[in-house]
Amino acid sequence: MIVRLIGLLAVCVFLGSCQTLSKEECVAADWRVIGEQDGAAGHNPQDRFARHVKACERAGIVADQTLWFQGYQQGLPRYCTPLNGLAVGSQGRSYANVCPVDLDPGFREGYSLGKAHHRVKSDISSKESQIRGLEQTIRDDEDLLRANTTGDRDIQRRIDDNRWRIRDLEREVGRLQSDLRRIEDDMTDFRYSRAGRS
Repeated sequence: MIVRLIGLLAVCVFLGSCQTLSKEECVAADWRVIGEQDGAAGHNPQDRFARHVKACERAGIVADQTLWFQGYQQGLPRYCTPLNGLAVGSQGRSYANVCPVDLDPGFREGYSLGKAHHRVKSDISSKESQIRGLEQTIRDDEDLLRANTTGDRDIQRRIDDNRWRIRDLEREVGRLQSDLRRIEDDMTDFRYSRAGRS
């Protein structure tokens, strides 16, 4: 019974978090301002407006698509800058292909560089986590060896294999860190060159 109640609460919290607007926000909505905020955040227009419609239907409010879209178009240029592309990519966030044709190339240039940075950092983190796991396995196996007075060749072989795996992973981490430094240098150059144009 308690487990079922916790599960129900979790679903309610999840569904609540999917709401884009509360009932009160729907009643007081300035659709142009909401659209501008959505554009500046780079939301997919169809999905985002559909979620607003659904949220406000429950409050008996009809969302104004014309005003919302006008605001969205005003907000979009704030999202579609090269430096924001760099930030969005670095955070590992997805891009919904919303930038207009004239702004898309600059945004994508920054986004690609940011995504490369995020990907390499994630790879380093993953490999470092694997190393920590192997180190713990070695410690556990060493405890087994100490407790086993007769010794065990299989345990020792596993320890040796894991040490080799750690060395391989450490080499990969070193290579990735070198890649990361190069990407971070490129990011610094990119920020400097783009700041100079503004």
